[in-house]
Amino acid sequence: MSEEHLRRVRRICLSLPETSEKISHGEPTFFARKKVFCMFANNHHQDGHVAVWIPTAPGAQAVLIQTDPETYFRPPYVGVKGWVGVELPRISDEDLAVHLYEAHQLIASPKGS
Repeated sequence: MSEEHLRRVRRICLSLPETSEKISHGEPTFFARKKVFCMFANNHHQDGHVAVWIPTAPGAQAVLIQTDPETYFRPPYVGVKGWVGVELPRISDEDLAVHLYEAHQLIASPKGS
């Protein structure tokens, strides 16, 4: 199942401008202008999540988690910086694409650099 989700993430991420993929910390990670905007997490340290970790606009992490805690969570390490975890089995391709586009914009824009 995680391979299917990785294909979804890869298809969306690599359609965004100036995006590349490399293995980082043992997982596929997507970069915009050499800065991380999406980390795939396949049961990271056996936490049960097949997810992506992405940056969000200030305040968005709390709203997403409060609104839908079965889909969104605060990931380890980067959660303190406002990133959010997104459960891939619980989100449509359309909604995932919106989140990945926004994460890409946050990192790739001159303001995010």
